[in-house]
Amino acid sequence: MEFNKVFLLFFCIFFCFSAFQAESRLLSNFFQEPQEPHFRVLSQISLPPSPAPEAHSPSPADSAAIFNVLSYGAVGDGVTDDTQAFKMAWDDACHTDSGILLVPSRYSFMIQSTIFTGPCKSGLVFQIEGTIMPPDGPDSWPKNYSKRQWLVFYRVSGMTMQGGGLIDGRGENWWNLPCKPHKGVNGTTSHGPCDSPVAIRFFMSSNLTVQGLRVRDSPQFHFRFDGCQDVNVYSLYIKSPSLSPNTDGIHIENTSDVRIHNTIIYNGDDCVSIGAGCHNVDIRNITCGPSHGISIGSLGKQNTKACVSNITVTDSLIKHSANGVRIKTWQGGFGSVSKVTFNNIVMDTVRNPIIIDQYYCETKGCQNQTSAVYVSDILYTNIKGTYDVRSPPMRLACSDSVPCTNLTLSDVELFPAQGQNILDPYCWNAYGCLKTLTIPPVFCLLEGYPPDSMPPNDVLVC
Repeated sequence: MEFNKVFLLFFCIFFCFSAFQAESRLLSNFFQEPQEPHFRVLSQISLPPSPAPEAHSPSPADSAAIFNVLSYGAVGDGVTDDTQAFKMAWDDACHTDSGILLVPSRYSFMIQSTIFTGPCKSGLVFQIEGTIMPPDGPDSWPKNYSKRQWLVFYRVSGMTMQGGGLIDGRGENWWNLPCKPHKGVNGTTSHGPCDSPVAIRFFMSSNLTVQGLRVRDSPQFHFRFDGCQDVNVYSLYIKSPSLSPNTDGIHIENTSDVRIHNTIIYNGDDCVSIGAGCHNVDIRNITCGPSHGISIGSLGKQNTKACVSNITVTDSLIKHSANGVRIKTWQGGFGSVSKVTFNNIVMDTVRNPIIIDQYYCETKGCQNQTSAVYVSDILYTNIKGTYDVRSPPMRLACSDSVPCTNLTLSDVELFPAQGQNILDPYCWNAYGCLKTLTIPPVFCLLEGYPPDSMPPNDVLVC
């Protein structure tokens, strides 16, 4: 019996000791360093880093096709002439697939009047994160450089200009030239040179995108597209003083398949101006003003031909502006404006919210002429808001010899911004119809078509 007790005690001690050893081995294995075959990558992370490579100046091509203008000698202090660095960076980026010309942030680069020439390889990006600017005014402009343009992009296809940076036009000294209309008494001008540069001009280019940039104080137009095709302008912020002359935000001429969306423009002239030879233009979600509004024209100056068609302006706000949506033509021109839609536009204290002016004249000495650009198939729908009582809410002043036809108004409601007196619209030789009642009523719009419903053949040449 005594032997059995001793044996049982010995057995319990042995069992507990064995269990303790097993638990110790388990804990030891749990906290032990992982075996290398299973965690080779993790074990390498903890190794000391390799020695740093010897410092050298990499070529731009080593940086994932990014061509930083600083690598080409640009200084970026806002004073030094960095033109040559930009031209060299352009040449390399232009000849590289998906090349990126980088204007880095926290620098200001002064560039002389320059033409960036294509054709370039596909996917070229002009990435502006810093500030670019021209010389400060006409006195600083080199005498042998053109004073009509600053940066020109010529024969470029598939390019994107974008970034969070700033294009600073430094236009104040140009606006103050004695020849500018706002400097003289009652709009008079003084004699002398009056050329002022367009800030950014695209010429004979295609498949373009301009997006995300801030642009201010251009000496003249902020952007101009001439002879271009497939143009996309998105999310720009353009600003210059309300009295800065000829500072159109975006001007297009002989350009087709254009989209201008989600953009804010404050300036001293038209937010968007559409010149001759423009077709298939979509303008959407624009905040415009103070300004001169959104304009088609002026067209037909000096008896020239003008053809414009398939234009849409929609979902936009125009505020505190000299005009709202405008078509303006000179007497003596020929051609046509047709298939235009102005839709869902809010007017806030605007003079001439709806205007067709076929007697456009920049002075008071224009002579009457019989020929005119033919205006037809214009739709105004869901245009509402307030107008400045210094002008009527609607002015449809069409040519004596070539009447406007097929003007359609629907859901137009315009109230005076001050006072209670609602002014009557003005019409002259304007034919069309009212799809709904309008405020104010447009009793002056002529129904149907003019007796001689087709203009002369020499007008319809588009």
